[in-house]
Amino acid sequence: MAGELAPLPGDWQRALAVAAHPDDLEYGAASAVAAWTDEGKEVSYLLATRGEAGIDGLEPDRAAPLREREQRASAAVVGVSSVEFLDHRDGVIEYGTALRRDLAAAVRRHRPELLVTVNHRDTWEQGAWNTPDHRAVGRAALDAAADAGNRWIFPELLEETGLQPWDGVRWVAVAGSPRPTHAVDVTGTLERGVRSLMEHRAYVGALTDEDPERYCRAFLEGTTKGAAGRFGGRPAVAFELFPR
Repeated sequence: MAGELAPLPGDWQRALAVAAHPDDLEYGAASAVAAWTDEGKEVSYLLATRGEAGIDGLEPDRAAPLREREQRASAAVVGVSSVEFLDHRDGVIEYGTALRRDLAAAVRRHRPELLVTVNHRDTWEQGAWNTPDHRAVGRAALDAAADAGNRWIFPELLEETGLQPWDGVRWVAVAGSPRPTHAVDVTGTLERGVRSLMEHRAYVGALTDEDPERYCRAFLEGTTKGAAGRFGGRPAVAFELFPR
C-alpha cells in the first residue's frame, strides 16, 4: 500500500508552472498555486500551445484566442498574472531539442526555484493512457531544469538573447503523476481551484453536458479527497517531487 505523502517544501519564492495546454494546470495544480500566491510567492505560467485543437467543432484559428483568454482569466483567479504561450502545435508537440530549448529559455527568464509541470508518465493513476503532448512537455520540463543551468547546452540563448544560465531550480514538482510523493494542503484554496477551472467555460462545455460547476467541483473534490487519504485527512494536491 502507498505510504503517506510528505509536505511539499515551502522554502522558495519563485515558481514556473509549465504545461502543454490551457486547462492542464487547472485540473489539479491550481488550488496549490492559490495557496502559494496567498503566501506571497511568485508563480508564472508557461503554456506550450494555445489549445487550438481541443474543442471539436471549433476551428483552431477561432479556438486559440478563445482558450488563451480563458487561460488568462483562470490564472488570475489564483493570483497569477504572468501567462506566456510558446505556440507549439496542439496535439502534435514533439519532444526534442526545440522544445527543450524553449523551456530552458523560459527557466532562464523566470529563474524559478520550483518548476511545476504535469504528468510526464505513460499513464494516469487509474491506468488511462496519457496524451503525447503531456508526456512530451512533462519530460522536456524535467530536462530543462538542468539544461537551463548549463551554458554549453543551447549556448545561443546567451549569445543571441543574453539569457544567463540559471542553475537555481531546486525541485521539479509533477502534478497528476501516478506516483505522487508530496502534497500541498488546499483546505483554504480548493474553492478558488474550482473557480479557476470553471473559467475554461468553452472547453468544459465541450467536454460534458453536466452543469459546469457540478462537473468542476466533482472532479477537483475527488482528486483532493484521494490525496487526503495519504495526507492526514486534509484536502490536498499531490505531486511527484524530483529534487535537483
